[in-house]
Amino acid sequence: MNLPTDNMLCVQIKQPATSQSSFSLDVDLLLPNTGVTALFGASGSGKTTILRHIAGLNISQHSHVSLNNNIWQSAEGSVPPHKRPIGFVFQEGNLFEHLTAEGNLRFAMKRANTGSSIIAFDEVIELMNIRGILTQFPAHLSGGERQRVAIARALLIQPQLLLMDEPLAALDETLKQDILPYLEALCHRANIPILYVSHSLDEVIRLADHMVVLEKGKVTEQGAVHSLLGKLGTSFSRYQDASVVISGVVTKQEKQWGLSWLEFDNQTIAFKQGNESINDTIRLRIQSKDVSITLSKDNHSSILNHIDAIVDETESDPQDPSTIRVRLLAGNTPILAKVTALSAHRLALKKGLTVIAQIKSTAVLA
Repeated sequence: MNLPTDNMLCVQIKQPATSQSSFSLDVDLLLPNTGVTALFGASGSGKTTILRHIAGLNISQHSHVSLNNNIWQSAEGSVPPHKRPIGFVFQEGNLFEHLTAEGNLRFAMKRANTGSSIIAFDEVIELMNIRGILTQFPAHLSGGERQRVAIARALLIQPQLLLMDEPLAALDETLKQDILPYLEALCHRANIPILYVSHSLDEVIRLADHMVVLEKGKVTEQGAVHSLLGKLGTSFSRYQDASVVISGVVTKQEKQWGLSWLEFDNQTIAFKQGNESINDTIRLRIQSKDVSITLSKDNHSSILNHIDAIVDETESDPQDPSTIRVRLLAGNTPILAKVTALSAHRLALKKGLTVIAQIKSTAVLA
């Protein structure tokens, strides 16, 4: 095994298959100790097992887990789970039913890491917007409220690392959309690394900075989210809803039309207005199926977004010879487009060609 590196989360796990289970895990990860890293993959790919090893709930003699060179698991021994400076948020809130919401939070504070303070009680309350439910017992809380209390409780342990195991999986779509803004606020506020397990690409795009893709207990891809999603030849580029992430600053809003404008790489893109404000830094998701390519601007088109770009790469689809995937660069920002092979031929698409990417504002997902 490689030696861990300063200021990194090192996770090396070798869990061979047994007579009781055919599942094996073999990963060697060196992850940033800041921001949000998503562990992404289908059910059974090993995401939760990795979190359990990091938390000390699973033990393997052939594993090494350390954060900033503080070793929690090695061949020499293992730090018990309760002594690891970790906050863990499960799919279910797992709150103590006999305690009020505030009682759950106060319990967490009793086992907080007294050597550091990443966030204060009142700040957690405001961040998760739970002041109005502190006196209620878990049985009287909605699923979203329970999860917000669970997240607050994990933060008040003052952890050096926050593990989140599909915290939205048990919620319906409406509750997911309700709680996502709170998760976004947490990810922006937290000055500790967060490992976020999910099989939802929407959640990963919205929350994560870095991602690790797992399949059958092995890492297949990893990298910065915007970089990984903007490549051809990856599992993501072959998705039906292959997407890229564009980050920028909101520079303009017109409530009359229900639109906001995001500036990135000296260009702007209009999208359906939400809760964002001027000067907010946000991410937009653009699906390749919603991008068309032209060689000149059409000022009489209903499409508002005309992005100057250069063809960087093209890729045929072996399963669908009628389709071509195209990687465009708008400055340094990649955009993926899916066009017919006939269109690619007629436009003579090739590397270095200057084009216009047309994107419907109604198709841009904030």
